[in-house]
Amino acid sequence: MERDAVIVAGFGFRQTATLASLQSALAATRAAPDALSAPHDKCAATVLISLANSMNLPLIPVPAEDLSKAETLTRSTRVIKERGTGSVAEAAALVAAGPGARLQAPRCVSQDRLATCAIAERKMP
Repeated sequence: MERDAVIVAGFGFRQTATLASLQSALAATRAAPDALSAPHDKCAATVLISLANSMNLPLIPVPAEDLSKAETLTRSTRVIKERGTGSVAEAAALVAAGPGARLQAPRCVSQDRLATCAIAERKMP
């Protein structure tokens, strides 16, 4: 079945996040993504690789310099100072989804507060 949009789940997470942390954040979005994304430096994290493998989805690394190019709904002062964007999850999702992508909603936070997930959607021509 062909889809009329590509859906990407972007993640931001702390080093102490677990697979359950990422699963919790994703579940809160209620989305069924076509791909997962995160900043390039986070894509080697075992928890993120495990999630991508368990869902049989590609993992799209986003270069750090591209995060600041995305217009996010969330504006965290701490994250702006550290990463140059208001939300790592939102920026990763938007950049990975491609030009014209839009966020479905602000990022969702895992129950343990160690991970965030945002969903971006890009309509297919």
